[in-house]
Amino acid sequence: MVDKAGLMVKKEHTQAVISSADQTLVLSLLEHDQLARARKHLIPRRHLKGPELLVLWGLRLYLLFMMAVVGYQVWVAVR
Repeated sequence: MVDKAGLMVKKEHTQAVISSADQTLVLSLLEHDQLARARKHLIPRRHLKGPELLVLWGLRLYLLFMMAVVGYQVWVAVR
């Protein structure tokens, strides 16, 4: 891009921000087949980092532990 003095100026790229109200408005205006096509858009998987993986593995272990506790409680109640 060239400014008024004839010097080359680097144009900064700004990213447009779409509000949730704008997105809702657009989705409400789409026809059924357009909406179905828009919803088919696949979102790629996120690559999780250390703390996020630690929390998820902690939740998995907690779930297994609680399943064992519930199973034990059912077994004791049946006896």
